[in-house]
Amino acid sequence: MKPVEISLRIPNTKVRALDENGYPIDHASVRFRRVIEVEAIPKAGDPLQLPTGSGRTLPASVVRADWHDDREMFVVACQYANRSLVPEDYAALLADPEWRMTPLI
Repeated sequence: MKPVEISLRIPNTKVRALDENGYPIDHASVRFRRVIEVEAIPKAGDPLQLPTGSGRTLPASVVRADWHDDREMFVVACQYANRSLVPEDYAALLADPEWRMTPLI
């Protein structure tokens, strides 16, 4: 098993989530990150089922995988597989302490 960092892009929700200052979160400018173990480094177009602490798995598609020297691991860029994000999947992401929302900047 190999550790990789997942960088997950999700679509905006119909009812926008608010940040700590009360402003709507633009999910195009943030990624959800988590380290997981994989059998082999996934390639672009491969489907992935990403785990959450609640037991839900999130469907995703691999966009690319790049080696990062500073982290000494591959970072796998993924996109949520469905057009819209169901509220249960979004809640599972937010409730899981292993998934961190990070800005792109």
